[in-house]
Amino acid sequence: MDKIKKLQSTLENGCAYLVSSPENRRYLTEFPSSDGYVFVTKTEAVFLIDSRYIEAAQKNAKGCTDIVMLTSLSAQLHEIIENLGIKTVYTESEKLSVSEFCNFCKIIPCECLAEKADDAINALRRRKSETEKQKILAAQAIAEKAFDHILGFIKEGVTEREIALTLDFFMLKNGAEAISFETIAVSGKNSSMPHGVPSDKKIEKGDFITMDYGAVVDGYHSDMTRTVAVGEVSSKQAEVYETVLAAQKKSLEILKAGVSGFDADAAARDVIKNAGYGEFFGHGTGHGVGIEIHEQPRLSPKSKQILEIGDVVTVEPGIYLPSEFGVRIEDMAFITENGCENLTKSPKNLIIL
Repeated sequence: MDKIKKLQSTLENGCAYLVSSPENRRYLTEFPSSDGYVFVTKTEAVFLIDSRYIEAAQKNAKGCTDIVMLTSLSAQLHEIIENLGIKTVYTESEKLSVSEFCNFCKIIPCECLAEKADDAINALRRRKSETEKQKILAAQAIAEKAFDHILGFIKEGVTEREIALTLDFFMLKNGAEAISFETIAVSGKNSSMPHGVPSDKKIEKGDFITMDYGAVVDGYHSDMTRTVAVGEVSSKQAEVYETVLAAQKKSLEILKAGVSGFDADAAARDVIKNAGYGEFFGHGTGHGVGIEIHEQPRLSPKSKQILEIGDVVTVEPGIYLPSEFGVRIEDMAFITENGCENLTKSPKNLIIL
C-alpha cells in the first residue's frame, strides 16, 4: 500500500487532509518542490502545484489521483470541496504559522481544523519501509566515506571551518543531494558546546574534535557524530571518551520494539551519571531520522513514546565539560522486533591522529 493510500485509510467519509509543508508533500508524493498542496480525501488525492513544477510533477509524483496546475487556491479548493462533498478539512499544525492557518480558515468553505493531520502523517513517517531504509543507508554510506576522508585531512594547523567545509564538499561531490544540516566541527574548548559553530580556530595537539554531520539521498537524511583526537589525550579525556562510548553501547543494547524513549535514554544517562558526569549531559539521547533530520520518536527523559518496528533513531549521548572539552558519539539504529540494526559502520574506538 502506498503512502497516500495509508493516509486515506485514516480518514472518514466527508473529511480531508490539506497538506502544505514541503516535507510532508515530498513524503507523500516523493516529489520535491518549494510550493504546492496535496488535498487528500477517502478516495482522492489532488496535487495542486504551480507552473514551475507541473510538467515534472505529472511525470514523477506518486500516488495522486490528479495533478493540476495551481492557479487560485481559494477557487480550486472551493470546487474540489463542493464536488467531493467534503464537510471537514484537517490542516497540519506543527508546520503552519498562525497566519497561514487563519488564511486557510478564510478560503476553505467548510469546517477547518488544525488537528489530526500531524498525528496521522507522523505515525506513517515513523515506520520506515525497506525502500526508505535503503535511502537512509545510502546517505549514511556517503557520510562514512567522508569520515574516512577527513581522517586523512585533520592535522595540527587546519581550522574547524576547513574541516566542516571539507566534509560538506566531499559529501556533495560523492552523491549527496544536500547536507543534512549545518555541519558541526568543533575542537578543544569549543567541543564543550554540543551545537558549536565551526570557527577559524586552528587544531592543536591534544585537541578533541567533534564532528556531527550527515548527507541527504533522495530526500532522506543520515546523521552521525564522531569525536577524534590529535597527537595525544590526557587520562581525563580518555576516561570521558570511554564513558560516552559505554553509555552509547548500553542504549543500543536495549533498543527494540516496545522499549520506551524514556528507558532508551535512561540506559545511556545512567552510565554517565554513575561515572560522575551526569550534570554534563544536558540533551536527549536521540531522535528519529528520515525525510527530516529531527522526527519522531524521541529518546529523552521526557519521552513517553514507545519504539516501534521501522523506527530509525539516533543514539548520541555526550559529556561536555565547560571550557575544557566535550565528547559525543552518534549512530543511527533501525528498530526491529527483537533488537535493532545499527546503520552506522564507522569505527568508534578512540582514534588519535
